[in-house]
This record gives sequence, C-alpha cells and structure tokens, in this order.
Amino acid sequence: MNKEYRVLVHSPEETKGLAERLASYLQSGDVITLEGDLGAGKTCFTQGIARGLDIKDVVNSPTFTLIKEYQGKLPLYHMDVYRLENTLDDLGFDEYFYGDGVSVIEWASFIEDLVPQERLEVSIRHLGENMRKIIFTPKGERYIQLLKELLQDENISH
Repeated sequence: MNKEYRVLVHSPEETKGLAERLASYLQSGDVITLEGDLGAGKTCFTQGIARGLDIKDVVNSPTFTLIKEYQGKLPLYHMDVYRLENTLDDLGFDEYFYGDGVSVIEWASFIEDLVPQERLEVSIRHLGENMRKIIFTPKGERYIQLLKELLQDENISH
C-alpha cells in the first residue's frame, strides 16, 4: 500500500511555495502527475515548480498545445493530456519521461498506461475559495525519499 502525505494550503501563493520547495529536490527524469478538479490549482502548482527551477518564462496551461517546454536549472516538460482521453496514441512521451528534464503531467489518468510506474502523484482538492488539500502519493523508492526530505519541515499528516 502506498502512503499518502497531505498538506493544506490557504492560497495560490502557498501552493506555489510548496511546489517551489519540491523543485529543489527534483532530478532529470522525474515524473510528477497532477490530478484535481478544473481550477483546483494544477497549473498553479506547476508554476511553483517552474519558479523553483529558475524558469523565467510565463507558465500557463498547455491545454491546446499538449506539451510546453521550459528551460531552467532543468528542462520542464509541462503536459496537459486532458484532450487525449480515450486515445491510445503514443505521442513520444517516453522521450520526455526518460529525458533530461522534469515531466509534469496534468490529467495523467487519461494516459495511465503510458506513464512510468515510478512517479510522484499529486492530487489537489478544493476545500474552500482558496483552501486546497494537496495529497502526495510516492510511487517508488526515489519518490518516497524525495517526499521524506521535502516534508520533514512541512505541516504534514499521513
């Protein structure tokens, strides 16, 4: 059974701050999946990761382009696969997942069979106008250790 770690955030800036701290632990080839309702904060979370990777570009949802690439300390591959629901097309995702950067995939459940088994799953849930519950589920030893390091200073429940 996979352990879950929960964090409450009270503003978009707290969401970005948490993701920015996460970015400092990321390495080439890391995969983060993001799930949550529309408007829950998936892109906001990705913006925090980008900030933590010293990416200066404006990061917004790649809904209509599928994948956006950004350059920083590590490349960031931001994917929104919402429009791929019910498709089995392999669009070369492996080149990103096993490449030189960090892959962040919004709506990853739509391409579950293509996503690496080892990954960090992040689920963002609305609890109020600005309050969100962020649930981290590490899949694989790399992500278990990453979360232990990240969350030792956070207000965490599991």
